[in-house]
Amino acid sequence: MPANKKNRNKQKASPRDPFFANDSRKRRKPNRDDDDANAADEIDSDFDDDDFFAGERGENLSEQEEEQEEETGAEARKRIAQDFLRKYRDAAKKKKEEDEEDGSEGADEDEEGARDSLVAEKLMKDQQEESGRVRRAIASRVQVPETSGTDGGFRVLVKHRHSVTAVALSEDDTKGFSASKDGTIMQWDVSTGKCEKYRWPSDSVLKSHGLKDPQGKAKKQSKHVLALAASSDGRYLATGGLDRHVHIWDARTREHVQAFPGHRGPVSSLAFRQGSSELFSGSFDRTIKIWNVEDRTYMNTLFGHQSEVISIDCLRKERVLTAGRDHTMQMFKVHEESRLIFRAPASSLECCCFVNNDEFLSGSDDGSIEFWRSVKKKPTYIVKNAHTLPTESTKSEQIDGGRMPTENGHHHPDNQPSSSVFSWVSAVNVCRNSDLAASGAGNGSVRLWAIESETNNIKLCHDVPLVGFVNSLAFAKSAKFLIAGVGQEPRLGRWGRIPEAQNGVSILPLKIS
Repeated sequence: MPANKKNRNKQKASPRDPFFANDSRKRRKPNRDDDDANAADEIDSDFDDDDFFAGERGENLSEQEEEQEEETGAEARKRIAQDFLRKYRDAAKKKKEEDEEDGSEGADEDEEGARDSLVAEKLMKDQQEESGRVRRAIASRVQVPETSGTDGGFRVLVKHRHSVTAVALSEDDTKGFSASKDGTIMQWDVSTGKCEKYRWPSDSVLKSHGLKDPQGKAKKQSKHVLALAASSDGRYLATGGLDRHVHIWDARTREHVQAFPGHRGPVSSLAFRQGSSELFSGSFDRTIKIWNVEDRTYMNTLFGHQSEVISIDCLRKERVLTAGRDHTMQMFKVHEESRLIFRAPASSLECCCFVNNDEFLSGSDDGSIEFWRSVKKKPTYIVKNAHTLPTESTKSEQIDGGRMPTENGHHHPDNQPSSSVFSWVSAVNVCRNSDLAASGAGNGSVRLWAIESETNNIKLCHDVPLVGFVNSLAFAKSAKFLIAGVGQEPRLGRWGRIPEAQNGVSILPLKIS
């Protein structure tokens, strides 16, 4: 018996046994729950098992290669943290070299300690801003350059043949992305406006990437794009439209890498969770789906809306804000598997965005902008007639440049909202971690607002002329400029037209005093 036991122990320790060589896959554990893993297994994956599970080639590896283990999760986090600190140290060193022309060699240790303290302060400040504890008060200090022309301070940066439906900016604000109704997807440099076009691959390549044949009312494939989103790490660009698929592109090479099927209606909105490869997609089929772009897998579906989902937003937390044509805006707490429902007085909410984790804005088709808090089911404040048409005579009746007060979240009885399609609030956006917001419509202007959370108020700061339907807005993280996607037609239809508008992307430089 002892001899048999000894032989069995030798077999277990043998590195040449192919059965135990395959055991290396156990070191790579997916960072998700068992339920999510089972759901993901039902969706086809483009991973090659032979490449993903490196241990299955154990029989052909040398003894030296077998001793090398894959990077663990802790090691990966350590490496990322070291790279992050190195980046901040280099930035602090560069700033110090710019501020001081002369330096002594004997003060290297002191200088390194000072840089580390600056890094610590920067990290703490960034963490507070990301968590929403600190908000930059910049709205009252923003200055808009005044230039001659019909578009005021805006200038055309990129031209499109058809109406622009969506715009997005990279995390470092150096490049942007835009999409239009004709299926054109552009990547451009913010400073120079130099454009590079994304080219759709052939149908055979798309099918090899996961594209399914049209189903239901759809008779043929359409490249009509309605939404796009850029990942925080700059690696991926996601687009969606009438073909009911979520398309993933490599933002570095502009090549198509994956098509996610699953939605039964047009994909109307997309949002990446900040700092992750988690992607949320909203659709006319009334659902929100969650995808892992890095693993190219489906994760989950969120239900709750009773009509089309047309706007979506997400910050760093696993909270998704959605707006639909069922009179509601909903915030899904994905990790807690719960949701909050906010009912709007308008017939349809056209857009929404987070101010921070507990405050958000929405724009509606009655021309109003609503300010919400997560602890209240009705708007805390409503801006009535936020984008009044120039031909309307209600300007003299407005209070403080377009604001209409509300009591307990209800509309003020004076001034009925305008029902014109040109005054629908089609886009709202907030400069990250600040009190500065922007809204757009088809009335010929983009408005900048100051969000006063302490007094539950929204004040008009600037009214900047811009001809056309403003279908999408994006603030630079640095608040140095605002990007607007403009078209002759609204994003989701053709019920209005402004022939004199320029289809394209316009930029508004901003200066903080």
